[in-house]
Amino acid sequence: MFKGVLFDLDGVITDTAEYHYLAWKKLADDLGISIDRQFNEKLKGVSREDSLRLILAHGNRENDFSQAAFTELAKTKNDHYVEMIQSVSPKDVYPGILELLKSLKHAGIKISLASASKNGPFLLEQMQLTAYFDGIADPAAVQAGKPAPDIFNLAAQVIGLKPEECIGIEDAQAGIRAIKASGALPIGVGKAEQLGTDIPLVESTSELTIAFLEKQWAN
Repeated sequence: MFKGVLFDLDGVITDTAEYHYLAWKKLADDLGISIDRQFNEKLKGVSREDSLRLILAHGNRENDFSQAAFTELAKTKNDHYVEMIQSVSPKDVYPGILELLKSLKHAGIKISLASASKNGPFLLEQMQLTAYFDGIADPAAVQAGKPAPDIFNLAAQVIGLKPEECIGIEDAQAGIRAIKASGALPIGVGKAEQLGTDIPLVESTSELTIAFLEKQWAN
């Protein structure tokens, strides 16, 4: 039996992806760089700094900014985003997630957050989910972002487990690759075209029950 579940945040617990997109689009527009929803797929699960690098490269402006200016741009994007997420509340929790967290708690299975978002703790508070989490991996404390396994390794470590004892749940390709690299068992939320045919998938978070997780673990 698995001993822990490592949750991504955006696209698994709630949908803050839309706010990220709008915040990045506002910044890109201000820089005269055009990005659309298709381009935004590349930013999912990727850290703030790496996302900014991708946007600047997309606009052929990667060499236009000093390190200080780059840092300021990343902060500006985050300011836009934080302003937008003030309204997040328990009604924004994805279907089935609260029930899953309660079942895992009841079964004595450890729960950890493995999100690239530095706003993870704030969002859990907003959605009244903090009490369910035994640990939160600090994305600022890891060497490399997803698809490197660092955040999932840390998420397991902060709850006193090895990744091999855990299931990781993700909705982004970079995140699935990170889970695989960590040695945890990946479960994807989304479609095979994006996430691959070699892992268990659910179309909707409402399918994420403890019985479903147990079945995948047994396989």
